[in-house]
Amino acid sequence: MSRADAILFDKDGTLFDFHATWSIWAGEVIHHLGHGEAGTMARLAQAAHYDLAASRFLPTSPIIAGTNREAAECLASALPGRDVGEIETYLMRAAARAPLAPAVPLVPYLDGLRGQGLRLGVMTNDTEYGARAHLGAAGVLERFDFIAGFDSGHGAKPAPGPLLAFARAVGVAPDRVVMVGDSTHDLIAGRAAGMACVGVLTGTALAEDLAPHADAVLPDIGHLPGWLAA
Repeated sequence: MSRADAILFDKDGTLFDFHATWSIWAGEVIHHLGHGEAGTMARLAQAAHYDLAASRFLPTSPIIAGTNREAAECLASALPGRDVGEIETYLMRAAARAPLAPAVPLVPYLDGLRGQGLRLGVMTNDTEYGARAHLGAAGVLERFDFIAGFDSGHGAKPAPGPLLAFARAVGVAPDRVVMVGDSTHDLIAGRAAGMACVGVLTGTALAEDLAPHADAVLPDIGHLPGWLAA
């Protein structure tokens, strides 16, 4: 018997490897917003906690688990006079074109979970527009019963509202849902919603960061079916 009837995935760092996708993208964003000017790019990188030399987010970055709006506000702090709304719109559109690096081959993986009768959802602090664009580009949009971003009307993680919205949408009790994510935001939200919580290490957090909030910490989502069946 499976431990769950439904699984809610975070997107970035969970379905898609964080650094292979978003650290590369962020370098391009910083170059674009900074017009290639070294001083401006350095200020943007400092605000975003991004290592320009390594082309990699630092684990302390406020952008990692934040919403698209919060990312825009973070970057705007290094660009006096730039409109936050303009930056937010740019980030939304640029993120939809990010180079995706799935954590595992997603089509057979998700088909396997659906074949077990599990209901599947995605809840991200990215925009719903970005989530649908990425899932569509990966060829898995139709595998999900529920897709929400921070702007879908249910709130943002670490609040439990969007997780409970998924449970209601698929008609599954929260204690039969597993929240899977790479950040403490994901797991704190899952705990608050009364769900089982599984952390994965394809984001920026370490196992010791996730373990206090998780029922299990796995290398990636590919290990989840084994845990569900254990």
